[in-house]
Amino acid sequence: MSEHLKWGILTTGWIAEQFASDIQLAGLHVAAVGSRSRERARALAARLSVAKAYGSYAELLADPEVDVVYIAPPHPFHAPEARAALMAGKHVLLERPFTVNAAEARSVVRLATVNKRMVMEAMWTRFLPHMARIRELIADGAIGRITSVHATHMQQLPREPTHRINALSLAGGALLDLGVYPVSFAFDLLGPPTALTAMARMNATGVDAEISLTMKHSGGALSVSTAALDQGGSNRAVVHGTQGRIEIDDVWYCPTCFSVYDDQNACIERYQTPVQGRGMQYQALALEAAIRSGTPSALMSNEQSIQIMETLDLARQQIGLRYPSDSA
Repeated sequence: MSEHLKWGILTTGWIAEQFASDIQLAGLHVAAVGSRSRERARALAARLSVAKAYGSYAELLADPEVDVVYIAPPHPFHAPEARAALMAGKHVLLERPFTVNAAEARSVVRLATVNKRMVMEAMWTRFLPHMARIRELIADGAIGRITSVHATHMQQLPREPTHRINALSLAGGALLDLGVYPVSFAFDLLGPPTALTAMARMNATGVDAEISLTMKHSGGALSVSTAALDQGGSNRAVVHGTQGRIEIDDVWYCPTCFSVYDDQNACIERYQTPVQGRGMQYQALALEAAIRSGTPSALMSNEQSIQIMETLDLARQQIGLRYPSDSA
């Protein structure tokens, strides 16, 4: 096996381009780009100086030189494209949300197991340097036992009814697109919830424009996750403990800084570190390491991806949001 695996990029949207650019900054090898449009594939390949551009996903998946693919289409296509890649013998980094629902998530993980390939959710925030330091501080008891986690993800996104973020047919809404970040953050620090209450404000197309989830976790800790797609917000996060707190600056789910306070409100640490690009390379490095070792990354396990989708399913059930793909 060469020094780095050969990556294929499935889709040519802005997040796929950012991901590819970031992993190139880290010295990883982007071998091919695939799109349903050969012109878009060629254009992105040219911008990234990638040799191969394919006019269909099937063509890219048939390339024997591609070891692992990054998949980032609209949500309803996550599971089908992941299954196709796994059947083609590729490892998969699958954009968040992992799938539209837990049933799809379980089917993808089963297929990965059968085909002896790795699939990992691209919850890139978990792999950022500031998140690693936060986990260290919590493990060392810097703020005592966690009592609550509060995080928001609010953006002013396009309002056109046909835009994917507002389209019921494309699993639109704040929860799956934005809310998955604070929910995943709560899972990362506290594990799955033992109880959940969700409330939402719906928009005219029938998807959630704003949603808030309050969860209770093992040991009694609480988490509050809020997301909105039609308004900006502070996009900060706070982890409260029995002996202090950690305040993460905006935008908490991207490379950023944070402060640690003791129970007397004195700042005892200020963390900041430069990150190349947007920081999406760390998840790719983790997946490459997992593939080489044969041991899945503990930072984003398939089990927890399924649990998160089960939680999002329950939240959608409580707010009355059902997608066409839920019946598939």
